[in-house]
Formats: sequence, C-alpha cells, structure tokens
Amino acid sequence: MSMPVAILILGANSLATARRIKAALPDARIHGLATRVEGADIAFTEFGETLRNLYRNGHPIVALCAAGIVIRALAPLLQSKSVEPPVLAIAEDGSAVVPLLGGLNGVNLLAREIAATLQVAPAITTTGELRFGTCLLNPPAGYKLRNLADGKSFIANLLAGAKMRVQGEAPWLAEARLPIDDGGALLARVTTRDIQPGENELIFHPATIVAVVTRTGSDLAMRISAALASAGLAPHALASLLAPVNCMTDVEINQVAERFGIGLRFDDGDAFQAAAPTAIATHDGDGIALLVYRRPSEVPTIGRKRGRLTVIGLGPGDASMMIPAARQALDAAEDIVGYDTYVKMAGPLRDDQVVHASDNREELWRARQAFSLAASGRSVAVVSSGDPGVFAMAAAVLEALDDAEEPAWHDVELMILPGVSAALAAAAKIGAPLGHDFCLISLSDNLKPWSVITDRLAHAAAADFAMAFYNPISKARPWQLGEAIEILRRYREPRTPVVLGRDVGRPAETMRVTTLGDLTPDMVDMRTVVIVGSSTTKVIGKPDGSELVYTPRWYGSPPALKQQM
Repeated sequence: MSMPVAILILGANSLATARRIKAALPDARIHGLATRVEGADIAFTEFGETLRNLYRNGHPIVALCAAGIVIRALAPLLQSKSVEPPVLAIAEDGSAVVPLLGGLNGVNLLAREIAATLQVAPAITTTGELRFGTCLLNPPAGYKLRNLADGKSFIANLLAGAKMRVQGEAPWLAEARLPIDDGGALLARVTTRDIQPGENELIFHPATIVAVVTRTGSDLAMRISAALASAGLAPHALASLLAPVNCMTDVEINQVAERFGIGLRFDDGDAFQAAAPTAIATHDGDGIALLVYRRPSEVPTIGRKRGRLTVIGLGPGDASMMIPAARQALDAAEDIVGYDTYVKMAGPLRDDQVVHASDNREELWRARQAFSLAASGRSVAVVSSGDPGVFAMAAAVLEALDDAEEPAWHDVELMILPGVSAALAAAAKIGAPLGHDFCLISLSDNLKPWSVITDRLAHAAAADFAMAFYNPISKARPWQLGEAIEILRRYREPRTPVVLGRDVGRPAETMRVTTLGDLTPDMVDMRTVVIVGSSTTKVIGKPDGSELVYTPRWYGSPPALKQQM
C-alpha cells in the first residue's frame, strides 16, 4: 500500500487551502505546527525533522510554504532521483503549485491533480512532460523501466526532433503526444523477454509473471532466477510469488520476495489450479512453475497474503507524542480494532479502513477478533492508549495467542509498537519524579484480588520506590484509593510529594502537585495518574509560582562532584 500524502502547514492561514487539497486526496493527512495550528490531523513541533522523517518513509509531501524552506530541509537526503517520493511546495493561498522532487514517482501527476482542485495551473518545468504529456521514465503501475540510465539521452533525442517506434502493448504511450512513427530511430520496447537494450532503446517490462513455488529452501532465489533464465524471461517482469500456506512463516521465502521486489501470497493449491489455465504460457523449473499472462491487468490475484497484526500504543492522547512507526502502522492497516474512545484517538482514518470498536472491558474478545481478521490475510491494527504493554492490549493479544486453538493465528505476523505511557508523560510534564527506581501499580481489582494489590503497595512503600498508580479510583470501587493512601502513610512522611496528572496529553490536561498528607480520594478520578514520590523526591518552586518535581539519581548522601578536566 502506498503511503498517504502528508500536507504540512506552518500557520493557521494555510489551513483552508490544506483542507481543499485533502478533500481531493482522501488518504491525505494534514500535519500542523503545534504552536500555530489548531485543527490539523497530526501536530508536529519541528518542521525540518518532521519533513525529513516523512521523506525517508516515502510519504508524498505537500508543503504549504516557500519552496526554499523545503529544499534546504531535504538537501542532506537528496541522493538518488529514482527513490524520491513526490515533493511539492504550495502557496498558502493556493495560488501556486510547484513540483520539486519525485519526477520518476509521479510528482507532476500529483501537481496536476492538486492544481485542478485549486483551479490554477501547475508550475511544471519538466520539458519532456510538457511537450509529450507523459513522463517516459515513470511508466504506470504494472510496468518497470529496465534501463533508467538511458532515459535522459532518449528524451533529449526526442526533444531534438527524433521520432520513436513502439514494440509491444503500451497503451499509455499511444495516448500521449509522443512523435510515434513506424520508421523512428528510437525504440520503446515492451516485453517480458530478458534482453539487453540496444542503442537508442528503452525497455519496459510488464509485470505479468507469477512464480509458483512448489519446493522451498535456501536456494529458492537462485532457482527462481534459473527458471527465468531458462525461459528467457526478465526478473523485472515478475508480478508476484505464490507459495504453499505452510510456508507462511518461512523467513527465507519472505526475504526472496523482498529481494525481487514483488508481492508474496500463499495458497493451498486450489487457487493455483484455477488460475493456471488462464495463463498464456507456463514454464517449469526446479520446484518452480512460471505462469505468464498477457498484460498486468490480467494477472489474477490468487491465494492470500500473510496477515499482519500490529499492537499500537497511541501515547497519552497528543498526536505529536505518537511514535512515527505507530502512525505508519495505522496508515497501512485495513482494520482498526480497539476500545471506541481509543479508536477515535487513532484518527484520522481512511474511508476504506474498517473500524471494529468495542467496550472497554472486552480486551480478550478484541484480541481474538483481531487474530481472526489477520489470519484471513488482512492487515490489522489493535490500538491502546499509552503503551500497549502497560496495563493494555499487548498482554491480551499474547494471552489470546497462547490459548489459541487456531493454528492459523500462529502464522500471523505479529508486531508490538511502544507508546508513551501515561505515567511517563505526566512525569515529563512536571519534571522527573520517576528519576530513580520506581514501580507502576494498577489499583483495579478486576483481574487480581485487592489483597494482592495492598500487599504490593506495602512492599513497594517499604522499599522506598517512587510509584505511579493506574486506574486509581472508579464509581464501583470508591474506597480503594483511600485505603491505598493509608498504607502509604505508614511508610512515607506526610510531606512526600504527590503528582496528579489528569488527561495528560489531551485538551483538558491538568497537572497538580500536592503531598501525601494532603492527598484525598476526591482529588482523583479514573482519568488521573497518581505519582507518589520516594523519600528523596524534591519540589522546586519557580518564580512564576509553578513547581517542578524530581527524584534525584543518587540515594542517601549526594555524590561528591568531580572536577572536570
């Protein structure tokens, strides 16, 4: 799946134009500078690093700012023209659309689409594309240009007046304004054959070959290459790899697909038997069968892909605190599974993404649902707030897998991505109260007895850990926090600092510093994380009346400072 377009804006004045562009590009996301833009899909704090990360990850970039800013920010990354994602600069009022990078990856097509939406002319400067109405070096999906390095001189000759002839089916060339002539000195050849280009020739390989694997092994890549060579077929013409279902977790076969840059699907044999008769040619190799089809559009989608289940930590709520890998996994997912509130936090989502929202206490049911979807070949994201491994969905997913009676669940590609947990977010907001040894304790007795919780509280307090409490209180158990406070007071001084972080990372965020002696249950609700300091935790008063809380790295007497040489 291609990466969604990232629309970057630096000020509120650009938001209206950004929304017009997004309306024409349904998968697009608006990234806004956090200190200046409200209403963006994703907030960022540092323009240059955000831009570079998006570029590295292959996102098409539409930046509503001066072209020079974009160029300077991306300059250190500009190496290979063939791997550049499309990058455009747009005037904040939409009056100018300037493609900057990605000529081989469709930047001018994207520029035309955006310009049509904004009702302006795109500032396309590519001479060949302006004259011929197509970029010869960027063939449509399903075709690969074999000899990109020869493209510059080929286009230069066309611009100088030379004519070209076409061999093979190339509908996109016939539809352009190219000087096509059967007697032309230049040749564009479309073929599956593995031939070397001649002088003044471009070779386009249509992706029309499915390699069916009947025997795996460490020599698979070599045997595929040998089968192609024996049949005289080009590796560039491979469309996909079809392997037995029992090879789904085979690392080598996945690496082979990556090496050839093709999709990988799996089959129990039935789909192959149905698809083979539609091929125009079949070539047998050593544990390999090559099915050749007439055109890319006729290659059947046979078998199913390996499903993927990614457990994602959204962080505390602020989109800027979500790690980039989590956002990428969300963008790539076909199905989003989670508690309704967290699914909404995961947005914006695409219209084609299927949302499976459920109640907060249905963790194991959600995990099983996610595995069932992924086992069918879908890409699934399970969302949690904070970090998925801290009182959240990662453990539930692994519990479901551990108890699974479905062998297909173990074939699913499972990934767990971390997030910023509420305790760490609250600690960072107020200073460093968890700067020394600490523990995290959930006060909910839904999954463990209250007696276990009180025992752990007493031992943690006796050991002088700083502590962070999750699920500190609820309507069903209003008395538990009060009892927990009494346990702590047996071991801690009344002056022990306590931090209360409510809705951290969300619009209603509040941070409060109090003491263990003054702490009462009515100060806390289920949306509050409670951090209790150790015996060494300190409070620093600031001139503006605010406070910072930290726990020193040392314990006991502070270490002597060593003179720095």
